[in-house]
Amino acid sequence: MSKKVAFYTLGCKLNFSETSTISRLFTERGFQKVDFQEAADIYIINTCSVTDNADKKCRKVVKEALKHSPDAFVAIVGCYAQLKPQEISEIPGVDAVLGAAEKFQLVDLLGTFEKKDKSAIFHSPVSTANTFHNSYSFGDRTRTFLKVQDGCDYSCTFCTIPQARGKSRSDTVENILRSANEIAESGVKEIVLTGVNLGDFGIQEDKGRVETFYQLAKALDEKVEGIERFRISSIEPNLLTDEIISLVANSKKFMPHFHIPLQSGSDKILKLMRRRYLRQVYTDRVASIKAQMPHCCIGVDVIVGFPCETEADFLETYNFLNELDISYLHVFPYSERDNTLAENMPGVVPQKERNRRADMLRILSEKKKRFFYEQHIGMETNVLFEADITNGLMEGFTENYIRVAVKYDPILVNETKRVKLTGLNAQGLMEVEEAELEVLKH
Repeated sequence: MSKKVAFYTLGCKLNFSETSTISRLFTERGFQKVDFQEAADIYIINTCSVTDNADKKCRKVVKEALKHSPDAFVAIVGCYAQLKPQEISEIPGVDAVLGAAEKFQLVDLLGTFEKKDKSAIFHSPVSTANTFHNSYSFGDRTRTFLKVQDGCDYSCTFCTIPQARGKSRSDTVENILRSANEIAESGVKEIVLTGVNLGDFGIQEDKGRVETFYQLAKALDEKVEGIERFRISSIEPNLLTDEIISLVANSKKFMPHFHIPLQSGSDKILKLMRRRYLRQVYTDRVASIKAQMPHCCIGVDVIVGFPCETEADFLETYNFLNELDISYLHVFPYSERDNTLAENMPGVVPQKERNRRADMLRILSEKKKRFFYEQHIGMETNVLFEADITNGLMEGFTENYIRVAVKYDPILVNETKRVKLTGLNAQGLMEVEEAELEVLKH
């Protein structure tokens, strides 16, 4: 009888694409994939290290796995595994830890997955993680996350990602087109392009290759049949060029939706963070997007409580975001990370104050999101419905990323419909009149 294996992913869309690819390595070798809440022989946990509670989350997931199968083999991979392998190996129940260069080889490295007295650590310096591994999620949801870039050459003072994932590297446009066509053949309608620093795609001059993200987007737009929607998961403002914005504005496949990290609306703090732009660049990008796509959804990452951020600096960020024509925020209270320059900076902001500032921005985010949604009431648009069901309602997204809720109907799953947006429900989701649902003719 084949061994059963279950997977759990913490963190970003990139991690989801890699977990899915690792799971396919197991099924190709005859393992049976099961849901994480089921009894399994092996549990693989893909970790994140963006915030300071990675250890707590990892321990909790290991504990949950062993509730289902006390004698199961537990392996930990991902960013946290690269940064703190010894620490993870000491978590009760962990049998193996694999770093960035080893995670795609875990089936070969771990062999029979027999438990030993001591945790096994397979870990190399991050400089050895210099190969690009093609990855995409498959069979998990209506949308597929397709990894096109990995690693980062930036040196932001708060970030451990370069230490966890290594230098920037990319797939080729040719290989990505091949993957996109494979995904299209499976019936998936939407692909989300993911990476650590997407705008840095293809810049590998040391290898004699210079492709750009614009060239990739243009090729996907023109050459992939069967995919209705492409989304760009996140792109740095200094790398979001006018030609990329123009391509999205004129494309029928690239959705009017950008997620653009800001991190701070204070030039002083941006300089301390070693970001590669000042706030005027951000203002210009938003203005350019909205001039060409007035209904475009724009999401923003922002960090509060960074060292030396005074109340005046925070209010500068708050007012900047309040006046900006954006749609929602992802807010992170700053958390100290080992081996970063910011860890030892003066002007530490108390945790309580960081949380207060984060709460203020989250309230602002809700206001921004509601205002963005309300602007679209009465409009007709296209929605791609997903399989997720909550309280008898299924959800979907408009082209510009407005979340829609309708009464569950299995026929709607993975279908694109023309709908009229009628108002917000108690959960802040957009409602539509079911009588007006019409299947789009392809």
